Amino acid sequence: MRYGARILFEDVTCSFLDGRRYAITGPNGAGKSTLMKILEGEIEPTKGSITRPKKLGILRQDQFAFDQFRVIDTVIMGNSTLWKALEERDALYAKPHESLTDKDGMRLGELEGIVGEEGGYTAEADAAILLDGLGVESELHERKMGELRGGQKVRVLLAQALFGSPPALLLDEPTNNLDLDSVHWLQNYLLEYPGVLIVISHDRHFLNSVSSYTADIDYQTVIMYPGGYDDMVMAKTQIRASIEADNAQREKKIEQLNAFIARFSAGTRSRQVTSRRKEVERIQTSDLARSNIARPYIRFDVNRPSGRHPLETKSLKKSYGDLKVILPFTTSVARGEKIALMGRNGAGKTTLLKSLLRNAPGFVDAVEHKFLIDGGTCTWGHEVSVGYFAQDHADSITKGTTTLEWLYQFNPAATQAELRGLLGQMLFSGEDALKPRKRFPAANRRA
Repeated sequence: MRYGARILFEDVTCSFLDGRRYAITGPNGAGKSTLMKILEGEIEPTKGSITRPKKLGILRQDQFAFDQFRVIDTVIMGNSTLWKALEERDALYAKPHESLTDKDGMRLGELEGIVGEEGGYTAEADAAILLDGLGVESELHERKMGELRGGQKVRVLLAQALFGSPPALLLDEPTNNLDLDSVHWLQNYLLEYPGVLIVISHDRHFLNSVSSYTADIDYQTVIMYPGGYDDMVMAKTQIRASIEADNAQREKKIEQLNAFIARFSAGTRSRQVTSRRKEVERIQTSDLARSNIARPYIRFDVNRPSGRHPLETKSLKKSYGDLKVILPFTTSVARGEKIALMGRNGAGKTTLLKSLLRNAPGFVDAVEHKFLIDGGTCTWGHEVSVGYFAQDHADSITKGTTTLEWLYQFNPAATQAELRGLLGQMLFSGEDALKPRKRFPAANRRA
């Protein structure tokens, strides 16, 4: 597959077998989602062919794409042929009776045939059974998707993918926006799935749990490894280390032979020199293709140590109408502590963070300082400077600014070389520094 002159992968031959669970891995930009779209049939490969089953269950990456639809309808959309026929049929039936033409009548007959063949007359009942089995309560079936929590949405979208009993299930980033309980539920469900599973995720623990094989995109191809993500990394490292060690031995041997040739080429040992030259030609090192793996360099420097208690709260409270999110909360954080904030989606984790940030010193956006609480105090200690990595960065990065311009505002005394060095640590190179933010994918904007 190519994009312009850039090769993502080529000459790929692999099979995804029934009953196995495959992870697709590779760094951002390697072509994971592109490969998934080729498998789905959404895009065609530049060269070659692909054989896929008639039905595919596809879990969409965008959990907000169906927010305006009913839950039950979202599930039925998993059968696109049926859904299109239902929409067209309903549109024709919505016409005034006197305006229906003979052509409309013929088309209605065709559509009723498609609906019948695709199980449309029992579609809502079948969808409800799926939703019930996945733990989505019946009172939610008629609600809009936008009213559901993240974990509930994923269950609905998984029901969409399973609607019609597809023999293959393709999941692109299924754990995005899920709380830990939902991730564990999804892991257990996928381990019981009888068909072929193909999944993309940046959650290493999730991939280790669910995948029995790993299809890694690297060296401009797709290499299949047995086992989960960690098994793939170990095997990949061992193979490359073995080739590098073998190359080192070969290079040492070639160096010794070349030294012999240089020493005796003008002497009386011409037959031995000729033999050594042939041996040099025979001993060739293995070409090591350049890996696309690149890791950012992250280091958190503390300019000045804070006081012994960098954060203290007393009776902090926050409600949304009648919903009490944070009950009187009192705590004291000691310097050096590392705290994980846990809870189900909608429990108030982000609300608690925003309640703490409203008077935080350091690199916090002005919008966070406007957040209102119902009562209590939050006190930041001596020499504390706070950095905040938000869930959504749309408001954090000024529209139209380049990456270099955006960084400059945090330290106007910094030179371009220093800023580019910082960007390089996060794998932004060359012209990336001059690109406006809208041209970067979401993962790069988070970096």
